[in-house]
Amino acid sequence: MSSDVIYNYKKVDELVTTAGQPTEDQLKAAYAEGLGAIVNLATIDPRYSLPDERAFVKAQGIDYYHLPVDFTQPTRADFQAFCKLMDGLQGKKVLIHCAANYRVTAFYSLYAMAELNWTAAVADDFIASIWEPSEFEAWANFIRDIRVDIGAKS
Repeated sequence: MSSDVIYNYKKVDELVTTAGQPTEDQLKAAYAEGLGAIVNLATIDPRYSLPDERAFVKAQGIDYYHLPVDFTQPTRADFQAFCKLMDGLQGKKVLIHCAANYRVTAFYSLYAMAELNWTAAVADDFIASIWEPSEFEAWANFIRDIRVDIGAKS
């Protein structure tokens, strides 16, 4: 098995991938591929989450970070915590996931605009390859507001 079968898997580059919720077998595959850290932006919900993802990931020897983002109300504080964490994970192979890769594509594209010189068009394409945040008012507003905060050009 390969980690690229994780739901809504999206490889950014050799160090960063994004996805929906992986299974235990998919996490094992990611570890075998050299994964060094997992960042989980999902809230804990038995419908989508592993029973104890933190313990399972740590048992595989992978660093685990949980930054739960309420899908109905993402905040600037959530994004700031994500940016700080991503800055600290530079150079490490990272899988960033949530339930369906919606939160993650939004957060990572905004981070990439702020820190990696992505254009708005590249960020929009990255998000649109997974979902359409304009269908969710809270997300459309959040993305717009963070882009204003980081001084992004539309």
